[in-house]
Amino acid sequence: MFKIKIIALGKFKEKAYKDLEAEFLKRLSPFAKVKVIELPEIGYGKNQDLDKIKEQEAEKIVKQLPEDAVVILLEEKGSLRNSKDFSVFLERIGGLGKELVFVIGSGIGLHESLRQYSNYSLSLSPLTFPHNMARVVLEEQIYRACTILAGKEYHK
Repeated sequence: MFKIKIIALGKFKEKAYKDLEAEFLKRLSPFAKVKVIELPEIGYGKNQDLDKIKEQEAEKIVKQLPEDAVVILLEEKGSLRNSKDFSVFLERIGGLGKELVFVIGSGIGLHESLRQYSNYSLSLSPLTFPHNMARVVLEEQIYRACTILAGKEYHK
């Protein structure tokens, strides 16, 4: 069974996202113990230094990183994998016996400083998603990977 932590900046405000997350976390329960950590985003305006805000958000993220975990940043320029390749990746890194930590930034992305804590950088798609949507897509893809590994019918 995988032990997974998802660290996400921002909370779900829309009921639809909350419902989708609850559904995928329920479906994942036979395959993985998943914990979602929601951290507050830092508000910003037009003329603020976005890099400084990302740095402040990164400081919050670092405090949530377990000592001996495999850390995967979700970012636009990360490596792309199809669902089957992602399942192989998940099986390989999950087989290390360490907690897997996926990090999702706010709407302005992740600060460069987080690379020193990460083991992998992953992109969900060449398309850009709102960070709340990315979180649900990640949860669905983890579920899909688990069903592929278990030989279930969900993925064809």
